[in-house]
Amino acid sequence: MMHYGKIARIALAVTYKPGVMVAPTLRTVVRRLPLGLAVLAGHEALDRPVRWVAVSELEDPTPFLEGGELVLTTGMRLDAAGAAPYVERLVARGVTGLGFGVGLGHEEIPAELVTAASRAGLPLVEVPRQTPFVAIGKAVSDLLAAEQYEEITRAFAAQNRLTRAALRPEGPRAVIERLARELGGWAVLLDEAGAERHAAGRGAAGVAAVVPELGRLRGRPREGGTPSSLAFSTPGAHVVVQPLGARRIRGFFAVGLGKPFSPVEHTVVNAAGSLLTLLLEHGREHQEAERGVRSAVLRLLLAGETRAGRETLELLGGALADGPLTVLACGGDPEAVLEAARESAGEAFAADTGGRVVVVVPAERAETAAAALCGHGPVGVGTPVDDQRLGPGLDQADRALAAARRGGEPVMRFADLAGQGLLSLLDAGAAAAFSAALLAPLREYGSRADLLESLRAYLACNGHWDAAAQRLGVHRHTLRYRMRRVAEILGRDLDDPAARAELWVALNL
Repeated sequence: MMHYGKIARIALAVTYKPGVMVAPTLRTVVRRLPLGLAVLAGHEALDRPVRWVAVSELEDPTPFLEGGELVLTTGMRLDAAGAAPYVERLVARGVTGLGFGVGLGHEEIPAELVTAASRAGLPLVEVPRQTPFVAIGKAVSDLLAAEQYEEITRAFAAQNRLTRAALRPEGPRAVIERLARELGGWAVLLDEAGAERHAAGRGAAGVAAVVPELGRLRGRPREGGTPSSLAFSTPGAHVVVQPLGARRIRGFFAVGLGKPFSPVEHTVVNAAGSLLTLLLEHGREHQEAERGVRSAVLRLLLAGETRAGRETLELLGGALADGPLTVLACGGDPEAVLEAARESAGEAFAADTGGRVVVVVPAERAETAAAALCGHGPVGVGTPVDDQRLGPGLDQADRALAAARRGGEPVMRFADLAGQGLLSLLDAGAAAAFSAALLAPLREYGSRADLLESLRAYLACNGHWDAAAQRLGVHRHTLRYRMRRVAEILGRDLDDPAARAELWVALNL
């Protein structure tokens, strides 16, 4: 299991980078601070955020504003005629409100200014003489700092919960589930090809819009080794997509919300991306090591070292069932087959040998396992054997797999192959030696593989020229010529039933 400290360091290393300052509302500034402020207009707009405080006595301070400020003034240059234009300029600039200090230039706020602010919906706040503007500025600064600290605290609390989820046995799935709950949206984990591995949260159906965007991420360079991210909007969600992997892309994850992402939500998404990358990289290394051990276990079992194989398998947390066993040889993607074997085959042992995945299951579960595995590629099924005869069982499964591939069948059983029931009674070593010796002249004849396949088709069609030629896709005269060459090379009469039987046995070993 991965150490908590390692994951925690990764999660906490995600630097908090707020894109937009979290600001208190004007209502908070007015109500919660002992400043003696009174609202005279714009009550319906008090929930606007105060992003800063600006003090100005200019007739037009807007060139020096960004929007979102609480503008403070004593109205030194403001007269009745200029009140309405002054308010219009502030509103056009997007200020949050206007604070008017009384007791200096004006004993009370001019009625024209109150009327103009009311018409424009601009909050107008009366600041008493005893309240210095700097006190308001300090108070808003303290509120901004408190809001930002609370936001950072929420981000780190969410990171801690994501870290604990990463430590669970189901790792990546637990992180996706936790992420969806933290943000109140949906999250999905995708493999390298864009296929869905796990989805969670409300509206996860929106993942369909993610897949077409993955090509843009695959082509993006990584600045400083940091994976690029992608953000876009759909009619129902705002979506962020990130690639996963340290050295190359090993998958993707996407998150969708019904609103734009806040800075704290971006931070949580970045933390989840770091954890998922760590889990995938660590998991891949672990899987590669486990595959090597499982291949070694398979070699022990095939060599008859059953006790050593069982003991090693137990160290991996697995077991080989007692009683009759069936060996399955599976084509298709090894990772998908191994995952399906773990999930559906019950008490099974599976090993990736490079050319196919070998799965050993209790004989009574062979059909269930074959049905589950054939969705990922063709499957060859041997006949039941004991744990001392897994080698012959694998030979049977391999022959059945070869037949499944030739015939395009999802599942082929060794017992269903013509003549294989009798062949299973032969000594495997002696039979293999017989086959190699009998067919050697054909295999050595200028690497003419077409002679072997032509002989196989001819025998399978019981010597019927037209049927065999049609199976091979050649003219019957071509097949007749090939069979004459086979007879000459082997020194056998192909019309002799005994010779045909021996050749058929040799071809199927």
